[in-house]
Amino acid sequence: MTAKVFIDGAAGTTGLEIRDRLSGRSDIELLTIAEDRRKDASARAEVLNAADAVILCLPDDAAREAVALIDNPATRVIDASTAHRTAADWTYGFAELNPGQRDILRNATRISNPGCYPTGFLALVRPLVRAGLLPPATPVSINAVSGYSGGGKSMIAMFEDPASPDATDTAFRAYALGLGHKHVPEMQKRAGLAHPPIFFPSVARTYRGMLVEIPLHLHLLPGRPTGAAIRDTLAEAYAGSRVVRVASDNPGFLTIEQAAGTDRLDLFVYADDEAGQARMIAALDNLGKGAAGAAVQNLNIALGFDEAEGLKL
Repeated sequence: MTAKVFIDGAAGTTGLEIRDRLSGRSDIELLTIAEDRRKDASARAEVLNAADAVILCLPDDAAREAVALIDNPATRVIDASTAHRTAADWTYGFAELNPGQRDILRNATRISNPGCYPTGFLALVRPLVRAGLLPPATPVSINAVSGYSGGGKSMIAMFEDPASPDATDTAFRAYALGLGHKHVPEMQKRAGLAHPPIFFPSVARTYRGMLVEIPLHLHLLPGRPTGAAIRDTLAEAYAGSRVVRVASDNPGFLTIEQAAGTDRLDLFVYADDEAGQARMIAALDNLGKGAAGAAVQNLNIALGFDEAEGLKL
């Protein structure tokens, strides 16, 4: 079986990463549109409806416009924007989120790719909520740092182009200080939390890579779980996964590049049981499992291919 796939927005950062993972595959035929017709609605509608699957790498409004052009009920859509991540009529494209999620994805025609930060957050928090170790009303905070490619072309220019009006030599920048980051509703809903988590995102002077950390006061949780209990819960949730790995032995330090250049998601639990404290940390590539890798994984599942085909693990 050869599937026809169209990447709408293939010239962007995520689109280029997806193309790299799909190029050379004998089971995929990549559809293209002539550059001079790229903004022609009729030409775009033609290729969108001719595809077995469409991957949208567009700003939110453009993604909604692209979806409106599709009237072929057989065309599957994977949206990498934030436009549909909390929409009730879209399937959330995190295959490892819950038991049975892959079966839902296999039958879905509208799939919303998770955000990069939510991917790390949900991988750590959702299994604990599901197991009853973390009550939904528990206050949760997230400390996270990403490579600057996560901000797209404008942020890449800020760090790489001296001529950019926003060029900066800074090594580390905290942002979204007003607490209204667009990923928060997605994290709250998909984790099953009663309250929005407090999110502290930041960007560092490295192109790719990401660390997402959740601190836990174990002594305030029901039954005061140990670090080992937290780790065992995560290990059970991801047993057999080729993409998500739970470390049994923690390194002495973690770098933002821990999983850079891969489509893996590495999870770590550091704990002081006597103090009743733990630090859960997810390491991933913001362009890998946080974007392009997840889109390709969802494409593989939706089209019936091997889930890890084309992934960099």
